[in-house]
Amino acid sequence: MKKTYKRWSAALLVLTMSVGLAACGGDNSNSSEAKAGDGTIKLKVYAQHFDDDTAKPFDYAVEELKKEMPNVEIELDSAVQDGYQKLKTYAATGNMPDIYFTDWPTLQTLAKSKNVEVLDNYDTTARFKENLNPGVESRLVAPDNHVYAYPDTGIEFQLLYYNKSIFEKVGIKTPIKTIEQMAEASKKLEAAGYVPMSIFAKEKWITTAFYNGLVTREQPQGFGALDQEGVKALPEAYVTAAQQMKQLQEAGLFDANATNTNYDQASSLFYQGKAAMFVNGQWEIYSSQEKLGDQVDWMYWPAKDEETYEKSKYFIDGAGAPQGYAVSPSSKSKETAVKVAAFLATKSAEYRYTQLGSPIISPKVDKQIASNVPAMMQRVAKELLPNAQKYAQLLSNTKIQNVINDNTQNLLVNDFSAEDFVNNLNSTLEKEN
Repeated sequence: MKKTYKRWSAALLVLTMSVGLAACGGDNSNSSEAKAGDGTIKLKVYAQHFDDDTAKPFDYAVEELKKEMPNVEIELDSAVQDGYQKLKTYAATGNMPDIYFTDWPTLQTLAKSKNVEVLDNYDTTARFKENLNPGVESRLVAPDNHVYAYPDTGIEFQLLYYNKSIFEKVGIKTPIKTIEQMAEASKKLEAAGYVPMSIFAKEKWITTAFYNGLVTREQPQGFGALDQEGVKALPEAYVTAAQQMKQLQEAGLFDANATNTNYDQASSLFYQGKAAMFVNGQWEIYSSQEKLGDQVDWMYWPAKDEETYEKSKYFIDGAGAPQGYAVSPSSKSKETAVKVAAFLATKSAEYRYTQLGSPIISPKVDKQIASNVPAMMQRVAKELLPNAQKYAQLLSNTKIQNVINDNTQNLLVNDFSAEDFVNNLNSTLEKEN
């Protein structure tokens, strides 16, 4: 959680085209929709609501919805950071919320079990598509050419965050450019009493993202290249990345309990100055800057040598996989739910742009960007996005993806080797391709 993406432009920061009301009108309302005695339509929404970056955009969107659709009442079901297992349980038990936020792997699973509405032919979808920012079409339209969810964010990616004060105290020069330099830094930090890098590896996607960051140093397509017919064994770039990840694990980069650590625990280590580095998406910028101020910054992914680092640092560890607000086919107010899902995505994006200063959004926004943009996001907007050369591509094969997820997590365990990783992936590739 692909296609090739157009280069982001710095002009994204001054977009002036109209948002439009992606969630209003156009679709024929179903007269059989469930309404309370006073005409209120109640919708249960399963959404991320666990930090400022997730809660504030959602809350803003709900407040805006009250103005636009006063007859709609939202019941929030806060998402659990469990890789969407709770949502899958809802699907298995026939207890799906009207609207839910999820990622592409989960959407694929729910599509197979008929637990996600296909949004292709809705007027709301046509308007939402017209209002997309350039280069983010793959966030809305899936590889199978269907639309399953309305996205708020644009093409997101993973970064390595570090505490500048700790690095200075321990005597580590930045930027770290090579795997060897990262390994040496890990040893120094561990000797000084710090967790070199906190990672919430209880969630498999983050170890997968870390591994993909290493892969993109030599294969900018990332996992997408494994979808190609005839790939029966891991190409060299993927083998090298597995060896590098294991080398870093053996050098002490990750906490010994990393695979049992959740986001709250891992982020707390970083915020409290107990961990020198942290890995997460670019959305982490806001929380880290709030907690650590000018002590925190981000770095590019290390490579096998400095020459490779310089050539590959603008290859982005992130891809435009479909995700966002989806609708359950079993909703008793499905027509309204579709409009509300698109509205939540549009207004969430509006908040991210106008209040958080994030240019990484899918819908266009016709309002002014926030004036107090965090320094790390300014780096992203002025340094990274305008120079981005390639984004990793989407891996559609869920069986291959699941094996990657399981085995990248295992790379953080002492008795699991890079050779084990390669053998397990080769076995799956042989069967799938």
